Amino acid sequence: MSIINLEQNEIPTHYYNILPDLPEPLDPPLHPVTKKPLVPEDLAPLFPAELIKQEMSQEEFIEIPEEVRKAYALYRPSPLIRAERLEKELGTPARIYYKFEGVSPVGSHKLNTALPQAYYNKMEGVKRLATETGAGQWGTALSFACNYFGLICDVYMVRVSFDQKPYRKTMMKIYGGNCVASPSDKTESGKKILEQDPDSPGSLGIAIAEAVEDAAKHLDTKYALGSVLNHVLLHQTIIGQEAKKQLEKVGEYPDVIIGCHGGGSNFAGISFPFLRDKLKGKKPGLRAIAVEPKSCPTLTEGEYRYDFGDTIGLTPLVKMYTLGHDFMPPSIHAGGLRYHGASPIVSRLLEKKIIEAAAYDQEEVFEAAIRFAKNQGIVPAPESAHAIKAVFEEAEKCRLSGEEKVILFNLSGHGHLDLNAYEKFLKD
Repeated sequence: MSIINLEQNEIPTHYYNILPDLPEPLDPPLHPVTKKPLVPEDLAPLFPAELIKQEMSQEEFIEIPEEVRKAYALYRPSPLIRAERLEKELGTPARIYYKFEGVSPVGSHKLNTALPQAYYNKMEGVKRLATETGAGQWGTALSFACNYFGLICDVYMVRVSFDQKPYRKTMMKIYGGNCVASPSDKTESGKKILEQDPDSPGSLGIAIAEAVEDAAKHLDTKYALGSVLNHVLLHQTIIGQEAKKQLEKVGEYPDVIIGCHGGGSNFAGISFPFLRDKLKGKKPGLRAIAVEPKSCPTLTEGEYRYDFGDTIGLTPLVKMYTLGHDFMPPSIHAGGLRYHGASPIVSRLLEKKIIEAAAYDQEEVFEAAIRFAKNQGIVPAPESAHAIKAVFEEAEKCRLSGEEKVILFNLSGHGHLDLNAYEKFLKD
């Protein structure tokens, strides 16, 4: 195992915005009621002005505030690790590198966007943030970030994960966050779902609807989202920018980049800074693979069309790959990937065949996770394990072909709070 580190003064100073480099502009988001293209004023009840600006910006690089960079220094730069022992076990000539985001205080990449979102809201005088969370990683990250910048944080956590992952709730409480199971009786959206199904396991779409409703009804409150939207993916590009610098130190450049995919944030974070080279014609052969569960196959089986980001229909309509906003995903353990839609940017890149998508069953994903843990010593989050399964597939292709490709993937979080999922898998 070789660890490639950066110094703290090498933390990127700007986020990379892929929007101006896309082959054609995104289709505009539409107002949920009028169905007309959104204007910035439509988003003002939900987001602070700076995030609205970033959502629609055509600047290629956007400066990271000094206060946010200081907060990043708690855990960034994150290490890039070459998995030589894993290469040997797989018998592959490929060189496998992974960016380990589990070193953050909350154990995942989600803090990369939670900190700037909390900061920009604080600067605008917002007192409270409302959000949703699937597996709890985002809710934990925003709870930490709100505490760091002095905000109140209320989290609507998908019911099935609320029950499966009790220690995520504990972490949120430690950081000062308030966590309730979604659907809840605290919002009209939640009450509506509970009337239809009192035992609803919940979904990210439902939890989003509750958080959006909460924010819209309280003047001191804004909404924060952990994935999907442009400004969220923008903040995560700090991952790929660091990885680029680290690979340059050892004279490497990836042939294949892999990340798990729910809404798109960690896949975008690792891949977009490299896809910039592909979009500019410098690395035409670069492959980037977004990996999702077969039980929630948004990219691999969804339709590319306008749809709501939430179940109720409160959010703007965006052009994306979707299974339908009323899709109820199975209660898999990779709760962060149980989302009916996908980032509009990731969706456009897939539609234009600039990136690829793959899907795997839960059992084969856990098998890959355990094999990785035994070899590398890191127990991956179930979400991140989807990327690991795809890495094994690509490494096997190299073994059969003899090609010495460089494979880079994002190990977006550790699975220390997902051990009940591993326990269940090992008993089955």
